[in-house]
Amino acid sequence: MPRIEEPPEPWRSFFAEVDAHLRENVHLHCCGGFVMTQLYGVPRTTSDVDFLGAVPDVRREITEIAGKGSALHQKYRVYLDAVTVATPPESYEERLLPMFPGAWVHLRLDALEAHDLALSKLERNMELDRQDVQHLARAGHLKPEVLRERYFSELRPNLLAHEARHDLTLQLWLESYWPV
Repeated sequence: MPRIEEPPEPWRSFFAEVDAHLRENVHLHCCGGFVMTQLYGVPRTTSDVDFLGAVPDVRREITEIAGKGSALHQKYRVYLDAVTVATPPESYEERLLPMFPGAWVHLRLDALEAHDLALSKLERNMELDRQDVQHLARAGHLKPEVLRERYFSELRPNLLAHEARHDLTLQLWLESYWPV
């Protein structure tokens, strides 16, 4: 039987306890620092797992079990955080990547694919976001033409405002991380 890949401590024990609390299957679409460190090898630490798109009842349940301030957060000093402000590309769910498949009974973690993860950081565009995108680019996880195409076809049509600013952000990323 193949070895089941698991996250390092304290995440391993934390997720095992989260799974033990769940009565039904919960599928989290993970983004942010946890994905950057665990899947894409960014050498930094994070104390939370950002996740997108959970149904309100599931989001409420998972936040009570393992959110900021929960007993599990106090015990392990890590927590789950429902992201409500990031805008991922339209078809990101088709490209989700399994993280630690088969490690738990009820809990399933999937990560945003690298281009989708980068584009989910575009609106906020803080220094840490730019560092993450730069790491993804330098490590060869991003292709500029895919990033550009996905931005214009799947993200830009769903932005609520400031399209010109976001267009400029993308252009600056492309010029900075893939100089001609």
